[in-house]
Amino acid sequence: MSTQSTYKYPKIFKLESGKKLRTLEIAYQTFGKLNANKDNVVWACHALTANADVLDWWEGLFGNNALFNPNEHFIVCANILGSNYGTTNPLSENPITGQPYYLSFPEFTIRDLASAHHLLANHLGIDTVKVLIGGSLGGQQALEWSLSKTQTIENLVLVATNAVHSPWGIAFNESQRLAISADRTFYANQPTGGLKGLKVARSIALLSYRTYQAYADTQLESVNDKTTGYRAASYQNYQGEKLCKRFNAYSYWYLSKAMDSHNVGRGRKSIAAALDEVKANTLVVGIENDVLFPIVEQQYLAKNINGAQFSSISCAYGHDGFLIETDKLTNIIGTFLKESANKKIIKLNRTA
Repeated sequence: MSTQSTYKYPKIFKLESGKKLRTLEIAYQTFGKLNANKDNVVWACHALTANADVLDWWEGLFGNNALFNPNEHFIVCANILGSNYGTTNPLSENPITGQPYYLSFPEFTIRDLASAHHLLANHLGIDTVKVLIGGSLGGQQALEWSLSKTQTIENLVLVATNAVHSPWGIAFNESQRLAISADRTFYANQPTGGLKGLKVARSIALLSYRTYQAYADTQLESVNDKTTGYRAASYQNYQGEKLCKRFNAYSYWYLSKAMDSHNVGRGRKSIAAALDEVKANTLVVGIENDVLFPIVEQQYLAKNINGAQFSSISCAYGHDGFLIETDKLTNIIGTFLKESANKKIIKLNRTA
């Protein structure tokens, strides 16, 4: 059973910055049924330009015949604040002006995304999340949510993510925003504003998502006499245009800034001390040749989260491997969850 819904938060939503949204709508999808004990919840946090249909974009890990399937689990995926797939975003109507927000939309952080997840979980009557999982920006959300001490998170799965966004990652994001802001239409307050810049931004982003080997494997020329019209050039154009057909420059701008804001140490004693506060059984998965989120960042997470397990996978596609290598992830995560379930049984028997 699959359901598409929108939750309208009845109160003013206060952001970490202190600014407020008078209206907050959260588009989300659920798959399967919440069981009587309410202990079969799997919550997936999506990455930068994805949506709430996790069975589509994480196919192989989620699906009818996958590790996370609607027959066993109640799967929830919420479209994040600022994204343009049904949740309040810069193209939403500002209730004060009656016009879209555009660049007057308040900046928000990863913690704000986690706060929205918390509100939706309350609305759905969820007190315990059996598995909270996210990759990349989704992993940042999952980590912050696990630190919020709201719902109980039993198992936390962090894939290709980090505790604080790096100067390298921020530089990539700023380069993309520079491309967007170089497009004069970005300041024209129209839904299609900044699309030429967004196309360039996507091209820049792909270079951080993929690797030298990935391009060599898929875009290498089969002839030696070309002087123009290269496959790699066509590919960059195609991917940029593809994103422009389904996303907008304003959401991309704000979400990249939210990613830059990620730092679990902000307002806490330190980054390491914050990670030590994670209480969930935690699995951290890194991709060995990830350019954007190097594996040292996942190793740091695993080292500083008490009792965390660490695994790595190899993928020629680099960072995008968290979406591609679903067979490897299924084996790693499946084994982790079985071990966690056994530990829980042993603990219950000892206290009985």
